[in-house]
Amino acid sequence: MKKMLTMIMLLGFLFGCAWIPVRPALQENINVSPGKIEGNQFTGIRYSFKVSAPPHWKITTEFPDFLEKLGYDRPFSTDKEQTELYAYNPETKSTITFDFTPTGRYARFNQKKIELLTSMATESLKAELDKEFGKGVVKPDVFPAEPISLKGVQYAAKKYATYAARGMKQEQGWIYGFTEPYQIFIIYSIFERAGANDRQDLKKILDSFEFITKK
Repeated sequence: MKKMLTMIMLLGFLFGCAWIPVRPALQENINVSPGKIEGNQFTGIRYSFKVSAPPHWKITTEFPDFLEKLGYDRPFSTDKEQTELYAYNPETKSTITFDFTPTGRYARFNQKKIELLTSMATESLKAELDKEFGKGVVKPDVFPAEPISLKGVQYAAKKYATYAARGMKQEQGWIYGFTEPYQIFIIYSIFERAGANDRQDLKKILDSFEFITKK
């Protein structure tokens, strides 16, 4: 998953640059707490956003161990950037993560660029599937990028793919957004299990998301 984020960030740098700086240089301060959790409500401190999850989901700022088996990269404490929040259904292991990063001084964005960059990350997903399961073993059905509305976010796009692996159907999706001066990466995995309503839960989580501009 980290490769997908890295791919989008690199493409954003290459395709979204201006000749003159459009914002001051910023760097993530991982010494600042990601935020506080009260019940199933998260309020960000490092970055000013809030989001909530259904009661049967868990939210945490710590990397859940089971994600490593699902292809997520375990972060190191020395990483310059850290994922701010993980939310998951303990029964189905469906997961969504929220990751913010400061935008470079020269990068410019609009909705069209955001959708283009979101689409271009597809090859990274295919490469990860080939590496994990063997070349061509898992063939995902990829759906077009589409704009998505997130409260407080200037531009955002969503793209997803579905495939069968490990004996179950899975939806792997990613949302790339920009709101001055940050890039926002939201990655989710939905595992289809009988009786679960994880797609509806995911919609509730995204509907609850809000970035709050500091005054």
